Amino acid sequence: MKVLVTGGAGFIGSHLVELLSRQGDEVRVLDDLSTGSSASIVRESGAELVVGDVADPAAVSVAVAGCDAVCHLAAVASVAASIERPLETLRTNVTGSVTVFAAAASAGVARVVYASSAAVYGAAQELPLRETLRPQPLSPYAADKLAGEHYLGHFHRSGVLGGHAFRFFNVYGPRQDPRSPYSGVISIFLDRAVAGEPLVVNGDGEQTRDFVYVGDVVELLARALHGEAQGEAEEMPVTNLGRGESVSVRELAEAVGLAASGDSPRVEYGPARAGDVRHSRADVTLLDERFGGIPPTGLEAGLRATVAATGVRGAV
Repeated sequence: MKVLVTGGAGFIGSHLVELLSRQGDEVRVLDDLSTGSSASIVRESGAELVVGDVADPAAVSVAVAGCDAVCHLAAVASVAASIERPLETLRTNVTGSVTVFAAAASAGVARVVYASSAAVYGAAQELPLRETLRPQPLSPYAADKLAGEHYLGHFHRSGVLGGHAFRFFNVYGPRQDPRSPYSGVISIFLDRAVAGEPLVVNGDGEQTRDFVYVGDVVELLARALHGEAQGEAEEMPVTNLGRGESVSVRELAEAVGLAASGDSPRVEYGPARAGDVRHSRADVTLLDERFGGIPPTGLEAGLRATVAATGVRGAV
C-alpha cells in the first residue's frame, strides 16, 4: 500500500513513517520542515520526502498522487501559538486540512486518517471524556481541530473516501523536542530532569492528563490506515486515543524524576497557562471495541523507553 504522511518529519509522523516502512508499505512524506526535525530519519527509512506546505494545493496534489491512504498529522500543535497568531495557525490547521482532504478525494484515495485532539472537549465536566459529549473548544487550536473533523466527515459522508478521526490525548515519547514551543510537558520535564534542573509546573500541579506512548499511537494509526477498525459505518468514526488513565502533573513530575535519575526531582510552580483545561481523561470504550484493545504501554514503561532512547547515562 502507498501511504502519504503529512507532517511525517515531525515527532509522531517520523515514528509512523518508520513503522509503515518496516511493514512493507511505500511511504511518501509531505512536510515543510518548519518544525519537523527528523528528515534524516524519513530518508533512512526509505520514504520519499516532498518538502511543501499542506495549505498549498499544488504541493498537496503532487504529494497525494498515486497514494492509497493518507495520514494527516501536519499541524501547528500549540494552544499558545493559536491564541497569539490565530490566522496563521488557522491556515495550517484548517485550510491545510481541507486542502489535503479535497486533494485526497480528487486523487481517489480510499482512506484518510486525521489527527484531531482531546482539546476539542474543552472544560467538559463529565469524566471520562466520551466521543458523544458536546465539544466545547476553549482555544483557536481546539476549534481548528474540531473544524477538521467536520470537514473530513463531509468527505466521508459524500462517499468519496473513508475517514477516521482520532482525538489524541497527551502523546509522548522519543524525539519530542523539549526546546520546541509545541513540545509536551513530558519532554520538557525529562530535559530538565536529566540536566539536574528543577521541573517547572504551570499552576498548582493538580491538573490531570491522559498520557499515551507514541509507539502505541502509531500502531493504531497504521491499523486504521489499513482498514482494520471494526464497525465503521456511514457516519465517520471519531475515536479517542488515550489510555483512559488520569495522571496529575505533580505525579508526572515525580515519575519523570525517578525515570531520569532515580531520585525525586526539585519542583517549582509558575502561573497556569491560558487556554489549558483542568482535567482530561479518555473514555476508551470505542477504541477497545474498534481495535480490540487499548494502548498497552503504561507511564512508567513509556518513560523508561523515552529516557533510554536519549542515550542518557544511568537511564533506567
